[in-house]
Amino acid sequence: MNLKRFPKVLIALTLAMSLFVSACGGKTSAPPQGNQSVSNPAKPAVTAKPVAGGSFNKFFPKSQDEYKVVFAQEKTGFAEAKLNEGGQNVAMLSINDLANNPSAATKYKSSSKSIDGFPAVTQGTNTTAILVANRYQVKVQSRLASFGADDREEWIGKFDLNGLSRLK
Repeated sequence: MNLKRFPKVLIALTLAMSLFVSACGGKTSAPPQGNQSVSNPAKPAVTAKPVAGGSFNKFFPKSQDEYKVVFAQEKTGFAEAKLNEGGQNVAMLSINDLANNPSAATKYKSSSKSIDGFPAVTQGTNTTAILVANRYQVKVQSRLASFGADDREEWIGKFDLNGLSRLK
């Protein structure tokens, strides 16, 4: 190859690649697939500002007898605690603000079950959840088979659900 032509060929290749890359990165008119979402300016993505996770802590059950409630995680709109018995994790307790995901509350509309007056659902074989004030999901997840549905319902009842229902 002639070395005098090399810069011209390199420039031509660079331009061709730039055009190719920019053409491939354009918007598509295809509908979204799977878990992709469509932006709808008429409908805001957030219905309300999520509550700070730390503000949920006062609504969790207190440690009692052989059970210890140990807070594990806090982030905007979410708080989680471990329920330990004799040093072993038997369940996870959580409160989730559905402000950013109001469609998650739809599963409670068809619920025929309630706990302390709040609609309840069972998710799989180890999770029981309720919806408080049409916004806050309170969930208990078993970590041991010996901690069953009755135990989960009992511990949901130990949350300060009325206090949580007044949280704005």
